[in-house]
Amino acid sequence: MVDQTGHSASEPAVIAWISIGSNLAQPVQQVQKAIQALGELPDSKLLWRSHLYRTEPVGGVEQPAFINAVARLQTHLPAQDLMQALQNLEALAGRQRSAEIFWGPRILDLDLLSYGYLISRDPSLRIPHPRMSERAFVLIPLAEFDPALNLPGCGCIADYLPAVADQSVTRLPESAIPKETLRQHRASA
Repeated sequence: MVDQTGHSASEPAVIAWISIGSNLAQPVQQVQKAIQALGELPDSKLLWRSHLYRTEPVGGVEQPAFINAVARLQTHLPAQDLMQALQNLEALAGRQRSAEIFWGPRILDLDLLSYGYLISRDPSLRIPHPRMSERAFVLIPLAEFDPALNLPGCGCIADYLPAVADQSVTRLPESAIPKETLRQHRASA
């Protein structure tokens, strides 16, 4: 059976949470373009996105600060297909995984944080994201949506916030975002 949107009844929509980050090549614009691209993925709808945050990099590699956000996506794409779509968006932005330094700078980094109620330990599809609960740049934007948010396999976001309170995360005011970027985002919302 196919519904009015062309989706079969065997392909239920799920909620996926995605983290977005960049610290190269105009990172604010990279993150905004990625948010827009998420809203254009097939069989998917962007439901919400956080404000943008400036965060210090993790891992000890000398590099510029990151711009981060999270997005809530409703999708009919299977988890592996969504992961591949995220990697395709990274590649379109210029990310070259084979040439990267571990925990180094990124032109665009899209991480699938959660996908419905799926828990996967497959190395190519780790859900929930294994380090999500250790990263303020993920937890604080998620808490902006709802501090009591419970993600499968992870629990309540608010429970992890005290452990990351020492990590530097600063919400960017809209005045720090280029007006053209804001106009493009509002037009696509």
